[in-house]
This record gives sequence, structure tokens and C-alpha cells, in this order.
Amino acid sequence: MTSFVPGRAETRTISVAAPPHRVVEYLADPRHLPEWAPGFATAVAHDHDDIWRVQTGGGPQRVAVRVAADHGVVDVVSADAPDVGLFTRVVPNLGGAELIFSLFFPEDTDPAAVDAQMAVVGEELRAVREHVESGR
Repeated sequence: MTSFVPGRAETRTISVAAPPHRVVEYLADPRHLPEWAPGFATAVAHDHDDIWRVQTGGGPQRVAVRVAADHGVVDVVSADAPDVGLFTRVVPNLGGAELIFSLFFPEDTDPAAVDAQMAVVGEELRAVREHVESGR
């Protein structure tokens, strides 16, 4: 019998004064990663299909950007381990959108490391909101 052990889930949200489709369009373009996630991506280049090469502070990484625009889904995950990465949802919030970022950590992750990462996630959410609302 296979044993499944879920990780620690952490989710943050932010309201965006823009239609959901504009938020999805912005996130779905991996070339925007250095704008809203500069701590992760300093440069991005297309590899093939939905695979992108991302230059990070820790060296190059291959990521897949999985988009289901009609459902408000844009996931930025490891090309080699697709259950690891950033899982995003964009849902209607009255006249705007609610942007939801979820990350998963192994249960034994140091709580201080989780807190530090989630502080960065808060900055990333604010950056996405700023870019989308300003139309940049």
C-alpha cells in the first residue's frame, strides 16, 4: 500500500482592482516573473512547450507554467517535480479579483524558514497587484 504524506500548506491572498482575466494574463506570461518575483527569478528564457529556464540566485532552474485561464489557474512548478512550486488561483471578488498563492512545505521544515518564505510571498502578491492595477 502506498503511503501519502501531505506537506504543510500555506496560503496567502490579496484583492486586486482588476478583472480576473487580466490577473491571469499577467501571471501566465513567465517573462513577468522577474518583475513580481525578483527574489526567485532574475531572468527567464523559453525552453520548449510550457517549460522555461529561470535564472535564480541558486542557479538555473527549469519550470513549467501550467495555465487553465478559464478556471483562473496559473501554476509555476518545477519541470522535474511538478508537485513542487507555486500554485495560484484567481477568482472573482465582486468588481475585481482575489489572487490566491499556495505553497507546500515538508512537515519538518523549520517554522522560521516557512515564515520567511511567506513574507516573500506577501511581497510577490503586492507586486502582482501593483503591476496589474497600473496596466504595466
